[in-house]
Amino acid sequence: MLPDIMGTWWAWVVFGFALGVLEVLVPGFIFLGFAIGAVMTGIFVGLGLAPSGVPMLFLVFALSSLVAWLVLRRVVGVRKGQVKVWDHDINDGR
Repeated sequence: MLPDIMGTWWAWVVFGFALGVLEVLVPGFIFLGFAIGAVMTGIFVGLGLAPSGVPMLFLVFALSSLVAWLVLRRVVGVRKGQVKVWDHDINDGR
């Protein structure tokens, strides 16, 4: 059952949207790259560009998630020279 549904485009898109909702609930760009990767995998499967087989679909998902994460890191990540400097501790009693 599981390998059959993994070959359908809409299952990957639904999985991507579920990860997107999870990202809203747990912010921090943890699940957003995976969500974009899942939606991209669904698009690849829908267009017939993804290879067949569960391991190859996982590879497409992993690579597209990695590329999405790298692009997100470049676009909304820490900028060069942007460093948080702590000048006091919350436990100092100031």
